[in-house]
Amino acid sequence: MDQQASRPPRRTPFIDGLVAVVRAGRKLGAFAPVKLEKNHMLEHAMRATGLDDFGDRWFERPLDVLLDSVHREARLNAAGEVAAVGQFNHVLRDRLLTQMWFKRHPEILARPIPHPVVIVGPMRSGTTRMHRLLAADRRFGHLRSFETISPVPRPGFEEVMAGRQADFRPKLASRIMKVARLANPRTLSIHPTGPYEPEEELGLLVASMWGMKHEAQWTVPTYGRWCEGEDATPAYRHMADLLRLVGWSQQESSLRPWILKTPQHMLDLPALLKVFPDARLIFTHRDPRAVVGSAASLAWNQTIIYSDHADAKVLGREWLRKTALMTERMIDARRAIPAERMIDVQYDDMERDWRGAMARVYRFLGFEMDSALPGMERYIERSRALKRRAHSYSLEQFGLGEGEVVERLGDYIRRFDVPMEDQVAVDVRRFRGRRDLFG
Repeated sequence: MDQQASRPPRRTPFIDGLVAVVRAGRKLGAFAPVKLEKNHMLEHAMRATGLDDFGDRWFERPLDVLLDSVHREARLNAAGEVAAVGQFNHVLRDRLLTQMWFKRHPEILARPIPHPVVIVGPMRSGTTRMHRLLAADRRFGHLRSFETISPVPRPGFEEVMAGRQADFRPKLASRIMKVARLANPRTLSIHPTGPYEPEEELGLLVASMWGMKHEAQWTVPTYGRWCEGEDATPAYRHMADLLRLVGWSQQESSLRPWILKTPQHMLDLPALLKVFPDARLIFTHRDPRAVVGSAASLAWNQTIIYSDHADAKVLGREWLRKTALMTERMIDARRAIPAERMIDVQYDDMERDWRGAMARVYRFLGFEMDSALPGMERYIERSRALKRRAHSYSLEQFGLGEGEVVERLGDYIRRFDVPMEDQVAVDVRRFRGRRDLFG
């Protein structure tokens, strides 16, 4: 691999310009300094909404650790600080509005969540493809991208439900996505999406200041390790209540099983199964060299937006460690799950014959698949249109070697008989980089 190809990509000039503008604005007094301080942000959210009930205050524990980690480790640039304040304020306002809706419509919390189907796999192991194929079947419920960005309807949503007003959230999501693509056009190739595309529930866990989303955008290792030692059950309880709120806002039957997925579940399966005891689990598996390289690339392309000091080798080591921990936690948790409640699907099987692999999944779920096939085929065509370029990356960009990844994830490979690429493919990839068509 040539020297240029062995380096991770730089961030866009758009971000460099934005950072310069914010810095200059602060010097001139046009922009006020940001205040990443918990009590200040809580008070700001209460003033903005006129509300004071945040629900279960457990979320303040991860918030305290996260803010401390951001201050000490993230080394945010000027634009990153502005973005962080915006993200925290959005989540805190949503928590207040969530409790408002529960008090106004207590029937929301009575909605059942029967037999959810949960896709569990490492980052970049094909969970998105599996999720969106199942979401193409109207017999299942799913979140849309605008709902994971803004799961909580604005005040006055009854007018939207009555058809007298448009929901502003899809338009807001579209604006956010346009800014994200300006900040880094590679996001379109890494995780193609749109306001109405099926999306994972990671944003619902972020509502409790929980989860790997923070680690994939900021350098916050202390926070990550703290979360790894905590019981995530309160975050999952709040996520379940937000699913009830989203289902109510969709005006859909509460009898449809939800399709859920996020790599966070690899770390938190005991908490997930405590909150969703009748969940059915689809585990996806992929060559860990692809998983680690692709996950590091995803995190890198976000982290360089918010910090001028991201270190590709440090980031690579962290995502190798994190991926190994995810597989270890998943293997341990599976010992308590009855075999009839779970199925394993290989990424390579989906690549070779996705219809055949999905037929296995449908037999496991007890559904016939023929009626769902047209929707799935439309998704496959739409995904090709959304993904204009393949996601290219290499382990070398992040200071990692093929051998050490295989050695570190050896137990996972052997336990699940994960297909590994042959040496010819590995040698070709050293020169061309690895390319993902599906995340």
